[in-house]
Amino acid sequence: MKRRVKTIIAGTCAGVVLLGAPLIGWAQFGRGGGRGGPVTYEANLPYDGRYTYARIRYAPPDLGFGFGGRQDVKWDHDYPRSDRHFPKIIEEITTIHTRTGGSEIFTLDDPELMKFPVAYLCEAGFWRPTDAEVKGLRNYLLKGGFLIFDDFARNDWENFSQQIKRAFPDLHPMRLTVDDKVFDSFYRIPNLNFNHPYYGLPSEFWGLYENNDRNGRLMAIINYNNDVSEYWEWSDEGFYPVDATNEAYKLGVNYLVYALTR
Repeated sequence: MKRRVKTIIAGTCAGVVLLGAPLIGWAQFGRGGGRGGPVTYEANLPYDGRYTYARIRYAPPDLGFGFGGRQDVKWDHDYPRSDRHFPKIIEEITTIHTRTGGSEIFTLDDPELMKFPVAYLCEAGFWRPTDAEVKGLRNYLLKGGFLIFDDFARNDWENFSQQIKRAFPDLHPMRLTVDDKVFDSFYRIPNLNFNHPYYGLPSEFWGLYENNDRNGRLMAIINYNNDVSEYWEWSDEGFYPVDATNEAYKLGVNYLVYALTR
């Protein structure tokens, strides 16, 4: 893959057109629309070999309602805007063949997930996979998949670590530093001084390495006390500072390039 670096500028996502895709009937209501409105999930597109944003779906927790009185589904936070904006950045600044007109939604036990080398899972504090999904997670990562855990903070770590142990009893998350290769796979990330976009908590970056070998393959990146897709979601409206948004995109670009070249 040719390494081509271009500085991300404030207007990169300005005027993004959210391309229409065929809709299906299992609409739910959640925060995912970005504006507190109802969410209609788009049908998955046929696989065509291009990088396509893949989001992990799991059973919503029984938490009642929030965000304007609508069900807070958890797994769909920042959908669909972040799922549209991030691929446009990838298309603009890399030579990765990218699909920008739609994204995919899978459960971890869906065999179709194996066609997509990088997937995104948010709100891991509420993630309680079934036994089949735990097995699917293990198979996906061991067969070369890469998972981005994002948008969870504070006490959410306890549930996250319990679920990871179900899939990988012998692995333990490792606290990452700028010396880990994922932070020099496209952009050189000079420091990890990030903060949660609305809690203001100092972010921590953790990883799951195959065989607990820090010199081996990183199978999952864990954005704890962070929410990079929140920055992606609002990057066309200036809701967050430009610099913070740019840095969130740089992290995502590095994650993807690392996963596709390891």
